[in-house]
Amino acid sequence: MALEITDANFEELVLKSDKPVMVDFWAAWCGPCRMVGPIIDQISQDYEGKAVVGKVDVDANQEFAAKYGVRNIPTVLVFQNGEVVGRQVGVAPKNAYTDAIDGLL
Repeated sequence: MALEITDANFEELVLKSDKPVMVDFWAAWCGPCRMVGPIIDQISQDYEGKAVVGKVDVDANQEFAAKYGVRNIPTVLVFQNGEVVGRQVGVAPKNAYTDAIDGLL
């Protein structure tokens, strides 16, 4: 399972990570988010120890969604050294997400 990332732990888990980080901004009521969720969970298993993969529930945690301009969900952001280096809005095949991480490893 992907990590649960909140406004409280975002800086520690995402911005200070020494590994690439993939963050899925989602909400429980969002149909497309429910399609992306299992893909993100699979990626978190595939890249365990190599990258950090987590999810932010935008209904409960709005600070960083607003900071990074997340207006549509699902939005998946990829971070390297605390900076956004990739963005995927909407549903995409698994390789669209894994290619973004592979390019940083």
